[in-house]
Amino acid sequence: MKLKHRLIIAFLIMIAMPVILISITAGTIVRFQMDSIHESYDVEAKTIQVITNPIQILNRITRGVYNEIKLYSISVPERLCDIDYYKELDIQLEPKHSFLAVRKEDKFVYVGNEEKLSAISGLLPDYGSGTIDIDGGIYLGGSNPFLVKMQDFTYTDGTNGTIFVITDLNVLMPQVKAVAIQSAISFIVILFLTASLLIFWIYRSILKPLNVLRVATNHIKEGDLGYSVTSVSEDEIGELCNDFEGMRVRLKELIDDRLQYEEDIKELISNISHDLKTPLTAIKGYAEGLLDGVADTSEKQEKYLKTIYMKANDMTSLVDELGYYAKIDANTIPYTFKNINMTEYFEDCIEDLHLELEVKNIKINYENLIDPKVQIVADAEQLKRVIHNIIGNSVKYMDKPLGIITIKIQDLGEYVEVDIEDNGAGISQEELPYIFDRFYRADVSRNTYKGGSGLGLAIAKKVIEDHSGTIWATSEKQKGTTISFTLKKYHNG
Repeated sequence: MKLKHRLIIAFLIMIAMPVILISITAGTIVRFQMDSIHESYDVEAKTIQVITNPIQILNRITRGVYNEIKLYSISVPERLCDIDYYKELDIQLEPKHSFLAVRKEDKFVYVGNEEKLSAISGLLPDYGSGTIDIDGGIYLGGSNPFLVKMQDFTYTDGTNGTIFVITDLNVLMPQVKAVAIQSAISFIVILFLTASLLIFWIYRSILKPLNVLRVATNHIKEGDLGYSVTSVSEDEIGELCNDFEGMRVRLKELIDDRLQYEEDIKELISNISHDLKTPLTAIKGYAEGLLDGVADTSEKQEKYLKTIYMKANDMTSLVDELGYYAKIDANTIPYTFKNINMTEYFEDCIEDLHLELEVKNIKINYENLIDPKVQIVADAEQLKRVIHNIIGNSVKYMDKPLGIITIKIQDLGEYVEVDIEDNGAGISQEELPYIFDRFYRADVSRNTYKGGSGLGLAIAKKVIEDHSGTIWATSEKQKGTTISFTLKKYHNG
């Protein structure tokens, strides 16, 4: 699930869940308390009435007692003069948080609750006075609110009397207060639970993966690139984890490549130092022989000079190869592509190689199986370097008294394949996959005469790939090696 969808769901839950839970909880609380009101006070009331017009509902609590008093005041007024009757009514009113007070002229002859009456005695209406009637009752506000119902009557001796039914609004119907308190507490608890659930959900889906990324970042900051990050979701955070893991892997590869590059540079310097030291030592030795007069004949002098010349050429080749490698590394090899007739080009190459290999007792064979008109688009100079590097490698590792190098050209349709095969020492299957790597040398002991920088085949591979071709090798120990590469044909039009 996408992160934006989760946030939308969280927003909807934040709104809907409290409303639903509060509605259910408040409904349960109100229903319970309404049942309690009915049971305690024998009053039927709807919830909306309790909320919108509580005075009207409170009047109903004492309605039965008040109606009885009102009826007696008309039909049997002497009943209202009986103290025992007052006490009987007070017993009925007490559970309803009400009490009875009877006044004769200006004095109270009966009071059910002296303490509460003292709080409002000065506020009670006089006999026959006009009052604001609320469903048969008078509301007395202030710090001690009361609901008062009054009925005037005449004593048997002709004096005026008033009987009061007084209801204490501070203590009446605790269920109403309980509804408000329980609803408020429920509201707070529901909000807390909803917020806790959302925080837990957000923590698991957002903060926890972000914390994983933070830990991984700290590991990388400390140089530990082996610490892997695994995504457990498919949202934006999961995509971020995947991108982070990809970045970590790529960064590790770059650092590993850099470390390997530094190792290769060290090896290259070591190789070049060794390979330069050998001809330099020879040049120095033969030059000293000439200066010291050791070469005292013209034949010896010529031999010394030829040796110095050959060693200088070896040094030149090494330096050229190193410079060419620098261009490869910077990807700045200069190419001059043009149409080349394949047959004519290789015939010229074979002619140049023939004399060079003949003096080393190596025979070269050439087999051309393509149409003489076939052309390729290539850089003649760079392609010549590829052929010389491959054949130079074959000569270097030739261990037979009579060496044989065979060049074979075949037609593959869109491509031309060139195979250069020798009967040299061969390469083991373990080493074969690495021979095109930079600085790789099958002979790593450095105790042989072969020398070389280990860049020849790496250069060949780069040039062939830049010509949109491929290069590979097959070999068998003590039988020889075949280096093959392809070149794309030129199609006119």
